[in-house]
Amino acid sequence: MKASTPKKGFFYENSLSIVFITLFIATLLAQAITGWHEHNEELRQENAPAIGFAMYLQSGHFISATFENFESEFLQMALYVVLTVGLRQKGSAESKSLDQPEEVDREPKPSADAPWPVRKGGLILKIYEHSLSIAFVLLFLICWSLHFYGSWLDQNQEKALNGEPAVSPGEYLTEANFWFETFQNWQSEFLSVASIVILTIFLRQKGSPESKPVDAPNAETGK
Repeated sequence: MKASTPKKGFFYENSLSIVFITLFIATLLAQAITGWHEHNEELRQENAPAIGFAMYLQSGHFISATFENFESEFLQMALYVVLTVGLRQKGSAESKSLDQPEEVDREPKPSADAPWPVRKGGLILKIYEHSLSIAFVLLFLICWSLHFYGSWLDQNQEKALNGEPAVSPGEYLTEANFWFETFQNWQSEFLSVASIVILTIFLRQKGSPESKPVDAPNAETGK
């Protein structure tokens, strides 16, 4: 008689997402509080009245800073999901095998345990086959739009404090300030992806699914 497998608790089964969501909420709150104090200091230097925390959360300063970061993360993940379908890196744990078929490439087969779109088939299945990249692209576009909106609000507030006329969204889209904010975040994300792709060729982390086994040859490609 087989011994029964001990039942795992909710935290054990979901600990990775719980920890990261907790860290996200904590750091977002810390960003909001410190950004509020920084923004009020900037207003004080311009002889403008300070604003309350609730108003700060609606300000261009907060919206821009927040979604500027979200945007680059979702762009990184969208590109990573899409490019790893067809591109390879010899020796990297983040690449598919150079010459062996992969489980992720097999055609989906309906079964009782398969997700509903697989059992449904047709157009629903076709969309589901690409739903991860679609979700990341949509999240990127939403965050890019909110970053632009917040940055535009912040820029016009700064102009108002300096007695300068406001700019329209179309005018602001052509200004260097917004694109400087954008590209300084994008390049850091591309560097971080390149780093994990390359470093997993030579370095290991025992127990991590993002690493190859410790004794795997450097030339071995894939997990």
